[in-house]
Amino acid sequence: MCRNITLQPFSNSLRLVALLVVIISLNGCAAMRGFHEEDQLVPRLGEEYTAQNVFSVAKGDDVIGRLKYIRLEKGDTLPDIARHFSLGLNGVSAANPGVDIWVPEAGKRIMLPLSFILPDAPRKGIVINLATMRLFEFRGNSGLLAVLTYPVGVGTEEKPTPRGLMRVERKVSQPTWHVPASIAKAHLEKGDPLPAAVLPGPLNPLGEYALYLSAPSYLIHGTNKPASVGLRASNGCIRLFPESVKKLYGNTPVKTAVNIVNQPYLVGQSNGVVYMEVHASTEELDTAEFDKMYTKLKTIEKESGRTLDWSKVKKVLAEARGIPVPIFEIRQGSGKEIAEPMEVRHPDKLYGRPEIPELKTDEWSVLAADMRDETDAVRLSAIINHQGPQIPARVISNNDSYRVIAGPFNDIREANDAIKRLKIDLEIDATLIEPIKRERGGEKR
Repeated sequence: MCRNITLQPFSNSLRLVALLVVIISLNGCAAMRGFHEEDQLVPRLGEEYTAQNVFSVAKGDDVIGRLKYIRLEKGDTLPDIARHFSLGLNGVSAANPGVDIWVPEAGKRIMLPLSFILPDAPRKGIVINLATMRLFEFRGNSGLLAVLTYPVGVGTEEKPTPRGLMRVERKVSQPTWHVPASIAKAHLEKGDPLPAAVLPGPLNPLGEYALYLSAPSYLIHGTNKPASVGLRASNGCIRLFPESVKKLYGNTPVKTAVNIVNQPYLVGQSNGVVYMEVHASTEELDTAEFDKMYTKLKTIEKESGRTLDWSKVKKVLAEARGIPVPIFEIRQGSGKEIAEPMEVRHPDKLYGRPEIPELKTDEWSVLAADMRDETDAVRLSAIINHQGPQIPARVISNNDSYRVIAGPFNDIREANDAIKRLKIDLEIDATLIEPIKRERGGEKR
């Protein structure tokens, strides 16, 4: 049971800053158009998109998938869009800087970062890139290779996910969570005592499926907090959407190799075109990984006998949008036409979007906030709805203010449990709303 937090920065490096300055100062020829400016693109409108998790990998290629766009509708949130398209929250947010996570503008067109550069690691078993918060499982051989990919949530900066080679030791359906002493202590200090073991069910943070790794106490598992997928929010484990972990569980044999890496700077090729993908801002520089990226780019220059467009490299580094951007054609005229992003139709219903039951006055409920600004109230309501397990909430207009009401609850115990969770998870001082009981004939009592 972990709190949801955003990405934390890596430590700065003077040497790395110096390297970045060198790159920025270099000049090169104008090259191919990138995917950065929306106004450069006129996406084709396609059919409704169904989340795709399986891709074939051509020999010599490092890039899979295709970027998409979608126009938001009223009531959308980025966590709901992310889950429907099998993306992590931070990935969608980074690809669309400035877009409100909880109350995005209706009608706005946003990018779906559905194209990925594969990690620079042996293509066998499971490879997890902590920087991109993405899991890749490779099947087949170099001649006929397929990759299954899912977004993941990873450990916080204080409790990071371990890196290195390990394997799947065992798999358990409907796992029991045996609460580690450190987690039990942290919850107790917040006034939230936990039992020694949490049985399968909606309160179990492991979800319905768990793959136990050879690194002791670390798992790949589901979650009862789906909005945390794509965030650094766990105690070190790898968490997936419930629908993703179900597929992974069925496809992954025991003893499967698991390689966990951290590669925020990715360089890959597809059809004779070099792509670059960056997941760290200039304030989050990783010395070793930056060196690897820089070396790859200089090697490409040397082997091709042509100069890279370093201004484009600089732009990709500065924007750090986490999407593959074409930066270089290895031999002029050698690359096939680059697939432009396609605009997809908004689905009638977003998969996994929290449903808000009707609230009646004769049911228990909770007042979470009374606010002057409607947008702030809608934002808070959305945040509460995406707690795990869900606390249903909605905004009710009340004269010149907006009330955020959570519920309905079956009884006073459930309502008080919600008040406690709102205080512990969100530091909200909520108050109980008792049901209005009615006499026969409709008169209240």
